[in-house]
Amino acid sequence: MKWRTIIDQVQALRGGHAMTKQSTKQSSELTEANVRSGWDEYFLNIAMVVASRSTCPRASVGAVIVRDKRIVATGYNGAPSGEPHCTEVGCLMVDGHCQRVLHAETNAIAQAARFGIAVQGATLYYWDSLNRSRSCTKCAQLTAAAGLTRIVTTAEQVGK
Repeated sequence: MKWRTIIDQVQALRGGHAMTKQSTKQSSELTEANVRSGWDEYFLNIAMVVASRSTCPRASVGAVIVRDKRIVATGYNGAPSGEPHCTEVGCLMVDGHCQRVLHAETNAIAQAARFGIAVQGATLYYWDSLNRSRSCTKCAQLTAAAGLTRIVTTAEQVGK
């Protein structure tokens, strides 16, 4: 997995020791050649980490909203703040869908709204443990209504 490789390389670079001039040169070459990812990959990887906060045992989904290469909001699939989570009381299933959770995209847009952050013209980075390559219809409608103009969903789309 590329993510593990990057972490291993960064840890090897740090090594916990003071760097010599030679090791600094070697590490900068390694950093530029192998570690530094493009913006899409960087934010998609952050969405994967955000997904690790998911409180739904059925899927882990993370969303990161970015404007001008800056993260303005994040969200993961889980119950609304203050409500019981699926991991605590179980999923509330209706027609094959859990009614207890808000989707990651909805949570990210709601977080931005809660703090008065405009998302018009922003990019949504979406990571899903089930490898679904797009949002559900309602989340797609919400992202369009909020003015998000670009969605990056899978590793195959990074850099395109």
